[in-house]
Amino acid sequence: MDRLSHADTALPVLYLHRWRAWLPERAGEDMPACIITDEKPAASSVPALLRRRLTPLGRAVCTLLGDMAAHERTTMPVLHASRHGDGHRPLDMLDTLFEGEPLSPARFGLSVHNAVLGVYSIAFGNHTSMAALAAAGEEFEALLSEARGYLFDGRDSVMLILTDSPVPDRYRIQTQAPQAPSAMLMELSLTPAPDAVRLHARSVDNTENRGQIVTPPLLADWLMGRGELITRTPPLCWQATTGMETPHAG
Repeated sequence: MDRLSHADTALPVLYLHRWRAWLPERAGEDMPACIITDEKPAASSVPALLRRRLTPLGRAVCTLLGDMAAHERTTMPVLHASRHGDGHRPLDMLDTLFEGEPLSPARFGLSVHNAVLGVYSIAFGNHTSMAALAAAGEEFEALLSEARGYLFDGRDSVMLILTDSPVPDRYRIQTQAPQAPSAMLMELSLTPAPDAVRLHARSVDNTENRGQIVTPPLLADWLMGRGELITRTPPLCWQATTGMETPHAG
């Protein structure tokens, strides 16, 4: 109980050991090697019968998990959070129901929030603990909270996946919905290492402005030293530093 209480209330200090991102909207820009911009990632490690059922977002997640050899870390939990799931699929199904048409079981199976993790688990034979989260725009904060629970419970490291995808215009709320899909993967632990990035936070007064929704592009820019990161709940300003106190791209 003491460990969990500390995880819930102390200002977080975590260590980022590796990160990768898929940002197709940045195609043509000068990006570090840890960011891929292919519009349709290869996902070559996924068998063709499974790969053809994935959207570009799903292919990106499987590609990046394969690049980070997550399947070789059999005790490392994999946590995935997304506001809208995998693209248009869940919302298109609502339209199908509204029109009175029957739903395809296969289509339904790939519309659920943990579908991409399910395909990845099958393709890579990874049967570690996996979870899919949604938190109404505070997915990154939910990932951090869940990750700290696993870490304070004794896990060596946790793999976080944050994805975002556009939604049809009729479902858009103001300008919060993204224009392009994206994904960010981060391996976090409580253990420092020579090449790890120290992630530490300080409290901020964020009552006037709740801050931006944390998205994969925002995280990538932050880790490359191009902006700040303020989480919404709790309101914290995060810093990413190496031993030399400089931002690190991973």
